[in-house]
Amino acid sequence: MKNKFFPTLLLPRHAKIVEVGPRDGLQNETRSISINTRIELINRLANSGLRHIEAGSFVHPKWVPQMENSDKVLTALFEQAESSSNSDRKNMHYPVLVPNMRGLQGALQCGAREIAVFAAASEAFTKKNINCTIAESIERFQEVVESALGEGLKVRGYISCVMGCPYEGQVDAGRVGEIAHQLDQMGCYEISLGDTIGTGTPNMVTTLIGTLMEKLPFPGLPFIFMIPTARRCQISMLPY
Repeated sequence: MKNKFFPTLLLPRHAKIVEVGPRDGLQNETRSISINTRIELINRLANSGLRHIEAGSFVHPKWVPQMENSDKVLTALFEQAESSSNSDRKNMHYPVLVPNMRGLQGALQCGAREIAVFAAASEAFTKKNINCTIAESIERFQEVVESALGEGLKVRGYISCVMGCPYEGQVDAGRVGEIAHQLDQMGCYEISLGDTIGTGTPNMVTTLIGTLMEKLPFPGLPFIFMIPTARRCQISMLPY
């Protein structure tokens, strides 16, 4: 691979994997999943060697009923880690998705140490998903990010539809770069790029990463590429 951003193909020494199946996967199920089943799923994923597992979402159950009781799931996971003699379990990371201040308060009450906020690079997708514009969505969670950082939490920023949108088609890389820049300025330690509908190609990824490298501090701020597979995962695009 050769261009002005990637003169040679450099493989990182390791990749960070953020497993989001217990949140992003289960929220698409048509039936409710019990608390014990969710905990067992997360524990099995941890047993496979994963160390960053998104445990749930603090959204209103009216909108995402499958994520109800995420507080109980997170509390149980922390209790298990505290009582475990396994050092790996004590070093597990269980981030949770938080859409608003009410969700943040719920996460804090459970002892959350890391949260994620989400935006989209498509106006149509944002309107369909949360009934506002991109600018309004960012304004909404700015208070969440500021408050979370003030409480000592780490914050990761999601951007959906970075390659294509089911309503708008191909998405401009510059728009993704602008949103990523705003998330960086807010204090997000990591940016998660979601190829939501799986339309990305290697050339599109190269263009997008190049755009981000022009707008974000590099090296420094890591960004993650989300791969839409049956068992959804996120894999780091840059060496840490």
